[in-house]
Amino acid sequence: MNYRFTNRTGGYSSGAFASFNLGLHVNDDEADVLKNRKKLAQDFGAVAFMSQVHGDRVVVVEAVSDVDPVADALVTGISGITLAVQVADCIPLILQSAQSVAAVHVGRKGLVNGVTLRALEVMRAMGAQDIGAVIGPAICGHCYEVSQEIFNEVTLLHPLAASQSAQGRPALDLPAALCEVLSKEGVTVERENLCTVESSDLFSYRRDGVTGRQAGLVWL
Repeated sequence: MNYRFTNRTGGYSSGAFASFNLGLHVNDDEADVLKNRKKLAQDFGAVAFMSQVHGDRVVVVEAVSDVDPVADALVTGISGITLAVQVADCIPLILQSAQSVAAVHVGRKGLVNGVTLRALEVMRAMGAQDIGAVIGPAICGHCYEVSQEIFNEVTLLHPLAASQSAQGRPALDLPAALCEVLSKEGVTVERENLCTVESSDLFSYRRDGVTGRQAGLVWL
């Protein structure tokens, strides 16, 4: 499978962003982030990033640009281009087929607004068949405590998201809900069962507040 999930180790950033932060929007030193991205490109070739806004916009990538498009999913049918989704608790979703691949940013809002379905639509319009998915490291159902209002909003649409924290308070299991969404679409799902909050090797916004971003990567 042509995908990889990075972690926070082995880069140039320091302090709260130590050390392999790939996010330019988190107030890290820009020069350090660009060095980290350059190192990534040395290993994976040209990498397309996006400016993620918790929306449902899908962008088809035909060439890597210096300007990150505003989107929450990237799709390409061109070999030699690596797609990246940045996360620090949200799900880095990888979609793969022989014809095209996608990198999708699925947080609570992305689950509700159906960004995954939009990405699948674009892939299928490009001729994709036999699509497989990989759900990367993300906040788990016990660590993602939310208000009762948010819990009700999400679980009304996605009952399998219902969870609770160790203290018995409302929580959301986004990976479980996303698995159901994908399965209903006939997509085979693999999960990297690693929680960003619980793993010190991963950036976590919920755990640390000020922090960097790791990435899910995919290519044809």
